[in-house]
Amino acid sequence: MISRAATLLVVVAVIGFLPNLSESLRFDLQSGHTKCIAEDIKSNSMTVGNYHVQNPNENTPLPDSHKLTVRVTSSYGNSYHYAEHVESGQYAFTAAESGDYMACFWLPDHSPAITATVDFEWKTGVAAKDWGNVAKKGQIDVMELELKKLLDTVNSIHEEMFYLRDREEEMQELNRTTNSRMFWLGFLSLFVCLSVAGLQFWHLKNFFERKKLL
Repeated sequence: MISRAATLLVVVAVIGFLPNLSESLRFDLQSGHTKCIAEDIKSNSMTVGNYHVQNPNENTPLPDSHKLTVRVTSSYGNSYHYAEHVESGQYAFTAAESGDYMACFWLPDHSPAITATVDFEWKTGVAAKDWGNVAKKGQIDVMELELKKLLDTVNSIHEEMFYLRDREEEMQELNRTTNSRMFWLGFLSLFVCLSVAGLQFWHLKNFFERKKLL
């Protein structure tokens, strides 16, 4: 029993040191303005988002002036979620391509100007999985659940390392291509400058010869 508890403690401690894949924040949004939040997501990763507008008067319904229009798009312009004139909502999808995904919140113009407070949570990867349902369906105990979380987290980190390595190779290839183009551009610029200087020298030489100054 002591060994089992110690193992559970080690697992929980290791998970605590692993990177957090959940982003939760609160921000203010003025009427007539848009605020966008980006998240870098690799392909085939699960992502879940929840948003909610705080009611300035808890005892009354949320005013229409505080209702949002929300759109989530990929870096390629594909739309994954759209909601208009809502006070809360959620979205969930599996990323089809790697890159920056953008969640944009827009508050309609209003006179006089108002400010809405939005609570937003965006989870990706392991953090997006519903571990409560996993435990219920599998009928597993606490330690096994934590071990499953740890395994999925390690796999996620492993995939993230390969993803970052691929991105690094892409950036290195881009740097090599840019350096090569800059070299040839510099060489072409030098050739053009020398050609212009040669033509000027030839023109001046002919001019002075015609004027019999040389």
